[in-house]
Amino acid sequence: MSFLFRGASRSASGQMIPPRPAGIKGKTVTAASALRQSAVWAAQDLRAGLISSFPIDTFRKVAGLQVEVPKPPVLIAPSGEDMSIAEWMYATQYDLDRAGNCYGIIAEVDGAGRPRRIDLVSHEDVTVLVKDGVVSYTIKGKPYTRAEIWHERQYVIPGLAVGLSPIAHAAWSLGLWSSAAEFAADWFSNHGMIPNGHLRNTSKTLTATEADAVKARFKVAVEGGDMFVTGNDWELKTGGAPAADMRFLEQQEVSDREAARFFGVPGDMIDVSTKGSSVTYANITQRNLQFLITKLGPAVQRRENALSSLLSPSRFVKLNTSAILRMDPETQSRILINEIQGFLTAPSEARAYLNRAPFTPEQLREFADLGIIGSGTPAPAINVSTGGSS
Repeated sequence: MSFLFRGASRSASGQMIPPRPAGIKGKTVTAASALRQSAVWAAQDLRAGLISSFPIDTFRKVAGLQVEVPKPPVLIAPSGEDMSIAEWMYATQYDLDRAGNCYGIIAEVDGAGRPRRIDLVSHEDVTVLVKDGVVSYTIKGKPYTRAEIWHERQYVIPGLAVGLSPIAHAAWSLGLWSSAAEFAADWFSNHGMIPNGHLRNTSKTLTATEADAVKARFKVAVEGGDMFVTGNDWELKTGGAPAADMRFLEQQEVSDREAARFFGVPGDMIDVSTKGSSVTYANITQRNLQFLITKLGPAVQRRENALSSLLSPSRFVKLNTSAILRMDPETQSRILINEIQGFLTAPSEARAYLNRAPFTPEQLREFADLGIIGSGTPAPAINVSTGGSS
């Protein structure tokens, strides 16, 4: 389904850039045209890329504990062998973030009638109809019932059967960016080769007719990328960058920040300049945790709920978000040691987490030879603050 943003053309020249000869006009912003702004692309790619990289685990409750169970085919190759689950998750999240909806045709079902294969379709090809409270779909002219379509949505408001697109909310501010970008391309392609300055003859005073003739020759030469040849009696005093051009650059920065905000991505994560703040490697783990909780967490939970509907009622899906919280080796070691000391993790589990096999008898003898542990006794806990044994 596509949302069309229609409205009167709005001139942005009085709000952001003083008028130039070519002028500028406000432009209608669509999900496709918005991708011309790199911040929009980067924000959507970051969200879709992260969510598609989270491993999908399936569980069922046993005696109050969640026990992992095998994944059904729909969570391994949801659209057949031609599309992996990571690609499927990326594509669906991308449409969710840019259009508020993602759609697929349920091509196969299992013995219980649950989807076994879901072939994705572009949201632009889908029309959603609601009549007497019954939702139906039309895809390229072919009607489908609700049971035949996989439909996820986000940014939902009461009374609508579809989710909203963030582009709809961002259309006005992104429209300013589009106008500015188009104006800049036109201005610098048609006028940018002409230096802003004063061309002066140092040997004589020119009449108006002579001045116009030299000016015309000069413009023709530089607009065509050619050289302007004179004698030794001419000098060109180039002016500074106009204030309007500086305001254009400033407007670019503002629009990038607004685009990041609309898509729920901190500007510093997509290389948008953010004045007065900095993120260092000392706090990168905390930064990622903040992003996961405040920005990406709700989308992750919605995806978990939607994917859980593909399973039997006693089972559910969890996206393993630990990938975004990968720590530096020192922090990782301290946390594992604390968990061992607090009896939350066994030493063998900690070694398995680090992709290391359990200690062999030979390795334990090495610790005993160094006096770190006694012969035949388990290794003592390690003091986190000193790194020594306790």
